[in-house]
Amino acid sequence: MHHNPVKIENLSYNYPDGTQALQNINLSIQANERVALIGANGSGKSTLQFHLNGIFLPQAGQIQVGEWPVNEQNLTEIRNFVGLVFQNPDDQLFMSTVWEDVAFGPMNRGLEGEQLEQRVIEAMESVNIDPHTYAHRNPDNLSGGEKKRVAIAGVLAMEPQILVLDEPSAQLDPRSRRQLLELLKTLPLTQLVATHDLDLAVELCDRTVILSQGQVVYDGDTVEVMNDADFLQQHALEPPLCYSRPYCNLADAPM
Repeated sequence: MHHNPVKIENLSYNYPDGTQALQNINLSIQANERVALIGANGSGKSTLQFHLNGIFLPQAGQIQVGEWPVNEQNLTEIRNFVGLVFQNPDDQLFMSTVWEDVAFGPMNRGLEGEQLEQRVIEAMESVNIDPHTYAHRNPDNLSGGEKKRVAIAGVLAMEPQILVLDEPSAQLDPRSRRQLLELLKTLPLTQLVATHDLDLAVELCDRTVILSQGQVVYDGDTVEVMNDADFLQQHALEPPLCYSRPYCNLADAPM
């Protein structure tokens, strides 16, 4: 485990139409940190996340994950090191059974036989998906929460050291959201969680990074920034819903 598995220096990125998506981003994330990445639509959250496993490559500046600079030569190592969970699990689940979806990555890395079977079982069990019950089910017939778990299991089967999640609570009912939150708390991985769900950020992450118009405008304590309603509103964000609960001030919220 690397002490600083993510290091970003002076990262900038423009879309093909010339729109600047990221401007001079500097971040370092330590091992086992859970970091919330928040910002209004169009702030650059997904673009930043897509740089971490080489979907996008830096146009200016540099990124290092583990011991590898993010470039075309290192994409295999980088994508083994960084697991990306998309906002919509239907973008990630494409096989005819749950077992095949979870096994897809390890199989393409050459695992087979008992080693492959054990890897898939462990990944499914780690997200509280019973291999015996779900192995032969079609992912299309699962609930939104179940699909999220299977998508995460498929990433975990690759044994990454960094888990990057894009809007993990999107489209989940309250019970599924709670189950997902409890799951993420148990995973012993570095996590970067892009979310509009600021209550989830409070509950899951001690550190929050806020992007606004492609720039980092805040990097620090989650509770502190969530208590600053004026600052959040300046960057098109609303305070967490837990402000309406009796214990808010957020410093008193259960973590």
